Amino acid sequence: MTISKTQRGRAAAAVSLAAALALTATACGDDGSDSGTEGSGKGEITFWDNNGGPRTAIWTEIIKDFEKKNPNIEVKYVPIPIADVQSKYDTAIAGGGLPDVGGVSTAYLANMVSQEALEPINKRLEKSPLKGQLVEGMVQSVRAAAGRGDDLYSMPTSANNGALWYRTDLFEAAKLEAPTTWPKFYEAADKLTDAKDNKFGYTIRGGAGSIAQALDAAYGQSGITSFWDGEKTTLNDPKNVEALEKYAALFKKTTPAADLNNDFTKMVAQWDTGTIGMLSHNLGSYQDHLKALGEEKFAGIPAPIGEGGTRVQVSNPVDGLGLFRSSKNKNAAWKFIEFAASHESNSKWNKAAGAIPANTEAAKDPWINETEPTALAAKALTDGSTKIVDLPYYLPDWNNISKADNEPEFQKLLLGKVTAKAFLDKMADELNAANKEWQELGNG
Repeated sequence: MTISKTQRGRAAAAVSLAAALALTATACGDDGSDSGTEGSGKGEITFWDNNGGPRTAIWTEIIKDFEKKNPNIEVKYVPIPIADVQSKYDTAIAGGGLPDVGGVSTAYLANMVSQEALEPINKRLEKSPLKGQLVEGMVQSVRAAAGRGDDLYSMPTSANNGALWYRTDLFEAAKLEAPTTWPKFYEAADKLTDAKDNKFGYTIRGGAGSIAQALDAAYGQSGITSFWDGEKTTLNDPKNVEALEKYAALFKKTTPAADLNNDFTKMVAQWDTGTIGMLSHNLGSYQDHLKALGEEKFAGIPAPIGEGGTRVQVSNPVDGLGLFRSSKNKNAAWKFIEFAASHESNSKWNKAAGAIPANTEAAKDPWINETEPTALAAKALTDGSTKIVDLPYYLPDWNNISKADNEPEFQKLLLGKVTAKAFLDKMADELNAANKEWQELGNG
């Protein structure tokens, strides 16, 4: 019998969860099951940046600030490329070598929690100056993603938001309105395309990370506002099928053929250096666009508004800092987490990243409104105009399903080898099975 990657992932997740529920974790070296120690609050700690490279400069600055204020603590900074971070954590959990502190996104938080790699920070937060100074929505997102009730397994630091970036110079030359609605989006994609002259209206993400963008387009057009209808996912609802068909049909018609294998790095670079009209990515690429194009040639807006007059988008991961159970100096590690999430540091980091701060005081700082895409995103998330479809990050098998199992299937969809219905039906069946197993383990 052939066992799929998804089935293997579910089996592993079930074993991890069963072990956790039975409280059988025992100390066994420097891996995720080691309970660690509080330590002296001095000495060296190791910090893994989960988006090393783009964020290295700002983290280096914050670390210098921290070490100046805490001269008895040295932070060893390790930049991990975002594409490698999940496998890096899994390897360290299995074989040892986890850091004291690490960047942890809600996109893969449940997997790490199920393996008992992270320590809950509830009690520490209760005694911290940060108590009551975190955006509640982000705190709730982190709790929900972990799937352990009220336990908080990561200090939220920022929320990113999807943006539709568009070339204002190309739109003006073509006498097109901003792509604020889906009909305007498709009109612009078509009108800005001249394949013979290597000009395209849109760049679609076909490589790593393609699924979330595809689901965003499907739910954004269908207007469906919940990922679940009872115990079954709405993913393969006929409205989503129709929406995804239309979106996938853009490939090679109004997009470059190279999009089939493009991850976000290649997609962003292609947009910044070419003559492509629109790009769907998050706020994190703002600085790249600014550097490549200058502020006069592009703009960023939230996702297009659907036919019903409401903007619908899938949830974006909340980034945060996790305290690892195996740390031998949790007191020093916690000091660093507190410092990074404090008003000044959190504001500094999010300003550099173009993201939305988790610290409530940082979220009030003037720079939020000085950067138009960030201001629009923050407004869209707080003024009630946007409905968020929460993706099931809490399912231990979510990453297997949304990445390894179905990113190749999405490429087949773009190439016309499978239909949108077949693609969504397959993914829906896997998610329904994963959710059933999750429920049977006493969750939800």
